Amino acid sequence: MRSRRQFLGEASCAAIGSTSVLSTLLNLTMANHAAAANGEAAGTRKALVCLYLGGGCDTFNFLVPMDQPGGYDDYVAARTNLAIPRNQLIPLNATDSFGRSYGIHPACPRIAEMFNGLGGDPAAKRLSLLTNIGTLVEPIPDKQAYLQRLVSLPQALFSHRDQTEQWQTSVPQGMQVLTGWAGRCADVIHSALNTDQTGGYYMPMNFSLSGNSTFQIGESEGQFVITDSGALTFTGTTSNQPAHRAKQAAISATVDSPIEEHYQNLFQRTHGRITANSIARGEEFQNHFDNPGTIDGVDVNAVIEAAGFPDNRVGRNLAAAVRTIAIRDKISLHRQTIFVEYGGWDHHNELLQTQAAMLTILDQALYAFQQCLEQLGLAEDVITFTASDFGRTLRSNGQGTDHAWAANQMVLGGPVGGGQVLGHFPSLAIDGPDDIGRGGRIFPRLSVDEYFCELMRWFGVSNGDMDTVLPNIANFYDPTSSTNPIGFLA
Repeated sequence: MRSRRQFLGEASCAAIGSTSVLSTLLNLTMANHAAAANGEAAGTRKALVCLYLGGGCDTFNFLVPMDQPGGYDDYVAARTNLAIPRNQLIPLNATDSFGRSYGIHPACPRIAEMFNGLGGDPAAKRLSLLTNIGTLVEPIPDKQAYLQRLVSLPQALFSHRDQTEQWQTSVPQGMQVLTGWAGRCADVIHSALNTDQTGGYYMPMNFSLSGNSTFQIGESEGQFVITDSGALTFTGTTSNQPAHRAKQAAISATVDSPIEEHYQNLFQRTHGRITANSIARGEEFQNHFDNPGTIDGVDVNAVIEAAGFPDNRVGRNLAAAVRTIAIRDKISLHRQTIFVEYGGWDHHNELLQTQAAMLTILDQALYAFQQCLEQLGLAEDVITFTASDFGRTLRSNGQGTDHAWAANQMVLGGPVGGGQVLGHFPSLAIDGPDDIGRGGRIFPRLSVDEYFCELMRWFGVSNGDMDTVLPNIANFYDPTSSTNPIGFLA
């Protein structure tokens, strides 16, 4: 019998019937799924928070090699007028497996603190960095394999829409895939692990603070779209209050998004159920969201108010994510995913000043979010991870950078073995062994599948269900392995 991976590979070559293939596989998996993943008790509480940096973040100015001679010199030669002076970088108290040292952008002192140890405590490292990661169909052994097209490549590289879709579906073959990997995860584990939902009670496990995302759409499970003020309302007055305007903006994003056109059939199948449950559960969710109460005697509202979230969309959304996690018992959820998008990273112009301002906001928001989790005793139950369309060219186009491929990402939380730089950081030399051309486009050596697989193993997806959630995983990693694919989990 052919494996699901082989079947998917054959379908992708012809690009015919691909949607029905995935639908059939998902239905078979859900029909046969009888036990909680990896023998894990349903009583454990876990949440995954995806912070999507929309537009393609230039992360080679976020994480910079500091070793000389070599890494930093190559960085300066490649980045020219965009290079950050070495003495302005914030040193990280770690080296990678090759003995290289790194610093991060001067706008990110709090991220550096989470990497090096909260409050200066080396035992409280909460954040690790993954280097040279991107969408892949199969591993690329070297530059020549790419140039000579000896391996299968993701379709429509360097395209915002396509690469966003591929990060969120984890199917880069160019197939029309109507589900995201968090949605497929919900298909597989929601009924098995969210076991408090009995007697007809239903609350989705996937929450989006950024309208409908491909990431959280499943074959049978949808997403619960909320705003930083709480649940969406589908009726009411035309109030001009800020909360009402925010909700109307989110509804507009849901209805008018380009996703609707691309995923029209999916919306036709699921819209009725999602909307019905949103209306039925919206009032209940709102009540708990507004009144989260205490956790072990600690007042949730007081912690959020004192955390120092920046007063902007990403700050307010991450504060809302804290509330949503804090009320998990009240809404009967042992598992949650939360999607937050922070857009505007497409810096073709004015990279240095614009990125520094945005990184400052990101630094403040992530730190406030993690501090809330620490103070509420939720830190061990939550992993936050970043994603983005793609990386940027190393070479300056004058004032900014253009679309490229591989990038660097952050993963943080109590379960993360913090203080690590993981992966194979590339040579930053223009026309070097990792540059495939056009001004320093770096090809990835770490796949998004490996990234997501490690998250899914922690979250509760069984080894046997992993290739349903991540159809290409066997190209990079044996899901039955006793070791994790990357090693960022503690």
